[in-house]
Amino acid sequence: MKLVVLVLLLQVSGSADSRCFCQVTGDLDDCTCDVETIDGFNNNQLFPKLKTLLESDYFRFYKVNLNKACPFWTVTSHCGLKDCAVKPCSPNEVPEGIRSHNKYSADVYEQPVECEQGESLGAVDVSLSEKTREALLNWSKHDNEAEHFCVVDDEKSPDSQYVDLLLNPERFTGYRGPEAWQIWNSIYEENCFKPYTIKRPVIPNLFHSSPGSEAKIFYSWLKGECVEKRAFYRLISGLHSSINIHLSARYLLDDSWFQKKWGHNVSEFRQRFDSELTAGEGPKRLRNLYFLFLIELRALAKALPFFQQPSFRLYTGRPEEDRRQKELLLHILQLARSFPLHFNETSLFAGDEKEAAKLKEDIRLAFFNISRIMDCVGCFKCRLWGKLQTQGLGTSLKILFSERQIEALPTSSVQRPSFQLSRQEIVSLLNAFGRISTSIRELKNFRSLLAEER
Repeated sequence: MKLVVLVLLLQVSGSADSRCFCQVTGDLDDCTCDVETIDGFNNNQLFPKLKTLLESDYFRFYKVNLNKACPFWTVTSHCGLKDCAVKPCSPNEVPEGIRSHNKYSADVYEQPVECEQGESLGAVDVSLSEKTREALLNWSKHDNEAEHFCVVDDEKSPDSQYVDLLLNPERFTGYRGPEAWQIWNSIYEENCFKPYTIKRPVIPNLFHSSPGSEAKIFYSWLKGECVEKRAFYRLISGLHSSINIHLSARYLLDDSWFQKKWGHNVSEFRQRFDSELTAGEGPKRLRNLYFLFLIELRALAKALPFFQQPSFRLYTGRPEEDRRQKELLLHILQLARSFPLHFNETSLFAGDEKEAAKLKEDIRLAFFNISRIMDCVGCFKCRLWGKLQTQGLGTSLKILFSERQIEALPTSSVQRPSFQLSRQEIVSLLNAFGRISTSIRELKNFRSLLAEER
């Protein structure tokens, strides 16, 4: 593989920044939006506020089960690299309000807070008004009939643990090779509605007389598919691209006995996105990232009424902090709603009602299956972020396809909500979008770094 890359590096012509980004401009397929509008909106307005929100206690602690067995094949071993490990939180590191009010439960605390960080973080308010308690009890009746687009871990399982996302960042861990390849190959080949006879373009074949022939056949097939299946493929490709950008942007550059240095690896980025090193695939992958951004941004905008409910709280047990973070969250969602060129989801599933319902169910089950594949990832840190981001995208799809339920949300906390999100879904929704937003911001950095190499 290294020999292939070396040969390709010797063959390429033109500047690297133009080969990666020359096609990442203008209008996006199946959308009325363009790349430049998204860049300006995300980098200048949305990203800084979102970064601040995701550093708050409510969004940094994510409960996840990383010990599930792979349901599809036998995982012979887990990654033994130290950077693949995930450090779970000890009980006193998680705010009492989050631990005791998991999934909106209104259980009474049995013990006062005893936390080593109590003085520096402030005392926890463990009291709840009757009105809030009633709302929390209603929310705890999470609708079992809701159409989940992804696996939701049982938060009450003893194998589920809180993880501090800020202390376990998504970055390059060294996890690669056949096992990592098997994950993505299973996703694309078995869950993206592609016939086995159609070959997906992956890397250039130096020994093939027509390296672009497979790509032409593939995109001809994709163009002939319905808009829903095209969108599904582009979402998965966009998610894959986002993950690869993070691995390239937080790469282990130096691992000596006295320091670890993480930073941007331009060569790694080029191997994944340079048009000549990827047989023209790289820029397409980046454009799919922007499509994914639009889908998740639209979901945030549509979810605003849910978060605007007076009874909804980002509950950590610190009233003043909770109030400030809810204000920031609402500001971000209102900003998302103000975006001028939203994706129009009404173009999806707009045909015959029965056929549309079947297609929607097929897509839901395909994405549900992809979320199960995340339990086959051998690197625990990669598994953590894979599970979080697939759950976040699944929550976005749940929101987009629950418009009527969101519109029918009750005005009184006495009524049972017609649409609900668990804390786990909320944390994954915002953090997953934060990953996409960060990826687009990182593209600006890589543009500059590649331009310096001219």
